[in-house]
Amino acid sequence: MTTIRVHVAGHDHEVPSGSTSFDLLKNALKEHADIKKVLAAVWNGKTIDLSKKLEENGTISFLTFDDAEGKQVFWHSTSHILAQAIKRIYPDALPTLGPPIEEGFYYDFDNLQVTEADLEKIEKEMQKIVSENFKCERHEYNNKTDALVHFGSNQYKKEIIEGSTEALSGYSQGEFLDLCRGPHVPSTKYPQAIKLTRIAGAYWRGDSKNKQLTRIYGISYPSKDGLKEYETLRAEAEKRDHRRIGKDLDLFGFEEVSPGSPFFYPKGAIIYNELLVWLRELYVKHGYQEVITPLLYEKSLWETSGHWAHYQENMFILKDGEQQYGLKPMNCPSHCLVFNRMGHSYRDLPVRIADFAALHRNEARGALGGLTRVRKFSQDDAHIFCRADQIEDEIASLMMLAKHIYEYVLGMQFAKVVLSTRPEQFLGSIETWNEAEQQLKDALLRAGIAYEINAGDGAFYGPKIDAQIKDALGRYWQTTTVQLDYQLPQRFECAYVGDDSKKHPVVMLHRALLGSLERFIAVITEHFAGRFPLWLAPEQVAVLPITDGQREDAITLVAELKSEGIRAVLEAGADTLNKRIRDCQLRQVPAIIILGDKEVAADTVALRTLDGNTQYGLHRKDFVERVIIAKKTRTLTF
Repeated sequence: MTTIRVHVAGHDHEVPSGSTSFDLLKNALKEHADIKKVLAAVWNGKTIDLSKKLEENGTISFLTFDDAEGKQVFWHSTSHILAQAIKRIYPDALPTLGPPIEEGFYYDFDNLQVTEADLEKIEKEMQKIVSENFKCERHEYNNKTDALVHFGSNQYKKEIIEGSTEALSGYSQGEFLDLCRGPHVPSTKYPQAIKLTRIAGAYWRGDSKNKQLTRIYGISYPSKDGLKEYETLRAEAEKRDHRRIGKDLDLFGFEEVSPGSPFFYPKGAIIYNELLVWLRELYVKHGYQEVITPLLYEKSLWETSGHWAHYQENMFILKDGEQQYGLKPMNCPSHCLVFNRMGHSYRDLPVRIADFAALHRNEARGALGGLTRVRKFSQDDAHIFCRADQIEDEIASLMMLAKHIYEYVLGMQFAKVVLSTRPEQFLGSIETWNEAEQQLKDALLRAGIAYEINAGDGAFYGPKIDAQIKDALGRYWQTTTVQLDYQLPQRFECAYVGDDSKKHPVVMLHRALLGSLERFIAVITEHFAGRFPLWLAPEQVAVLPITDGQREDAITLVAELKSEGIRAVLEAGADTLNKRIRDCQLRQVPAIIILGDKEVAADTVALRTLDGNTQYGLHRKDFVERVIIAKKTRTLTF
């Protein structure tokens, strides 16, 4: 009997060739794993079904719902249960695609007319399929002709098959068969709690030129407890929705005449500009030079950069006579021009160029959503031109700065770092890509930062590091990104003179710490639930005289605070004190000062904060100093 060596959990196991990962789990690891929780496996870096036969030596690990990859397998499998239920209830519906998403799954259907009222009926049919416990079986097809025998009557599946360059496979469960590369959970019994969340319209392949389909979103869990926790968090997330808070606090909004382009109103503009002030302070400390660059460039620039060939569908294209122009979707080509304006010695490097220019990307209108998906935005964008031997130091420094920003200043967990490798379409040679990927790995190792690999998701010009932070609700947001690029500086002939007096190409690091400022404001709005720390709050202090007898003293205190750069407002209207306090709380003013005769006489204030606590007898001078320090040091609490 032929055997293979399988490395798992720090140990090697000899197993018969042709064993499945489930065989290994059931026999060799039965004392070390809860078999019922295992959904799939990772074999030599590739996620596989538990039924996959192992024919060679390798390394294996097992996925549960606690793993991000495990959730993706689980949710994708549930999307097939949704499609099966739809076909049972609506036989004429045409399933198209049903991927997992960051939280849950969706499936798009043609020839399907349903409303929110129909979701409960569909859920019940899905639960029936779960109880029927169909085995999820993989079917591999030798060629496109074989696959078309099963799926050729569905125009969407047919298009996928005819355009595929990969091996084709499908999965069956009971009477339902779907085109799919997998992997899947072993059977339909695994999703014990399912909730369909909403219905939306979506264009086939995201292209508005194609037919609009019906998209059904859902979420599923291995137990009802998981779904209950999700629904609790979802209710809290709805309260924290940045679109609702932005409207309630009059921070920002949108107009149909400019879809995907936010208007920041006066209070929202304060938050936006405070972030810019903070970032510019950091830039001075860390050796950045800020530039201001144009928004519109001739086609020739984008041809040189490679964006015309690889990114044109995401750009806004304009014409002036016969000449084509593109609104810039990113700053990197213009920064290459800035770098090239004068010669550079090896002693000059690294050169760090920062830019807050407005960027435009032609996102599909149906994909736009609040500040998290927009067409017009700005980034805390910078490009670092350096020598190859400086890469590790620069990346290590960037990642430590990002960690400081999120954990120390914002109180958010710097949760996960992901390294994305070479995509299918890329510029340059594979050898250069391999070297670039290894340099990022070495830099992260040197910085002591653990990371995960996201294969094939790098930018077309180079691999990248993305950091994910965790907010107050435990949700992950991708923020900081660092991208290593050998290609673009070579295309623009960016070079430096080395100590050998010869020219050498520079390496470029694309870098953003907060990312899109618009999206970042959405993230912190939801994280803080609109209760911004004092340094970011549009209104920092509200002064409330109890009666007209304290009005002049209140006016004097407001003027004193304003002279120190504090955003203070007087609340001395005809409403009762309690109503004025309530109004300030609804506006999320972090410091509410109440002045009565007692406070005026003693030169003190009564400080009420948003947590409901009131501090009496606080000396007025000490209060002013406290506010100044909180603003200057950007403390989280006041």
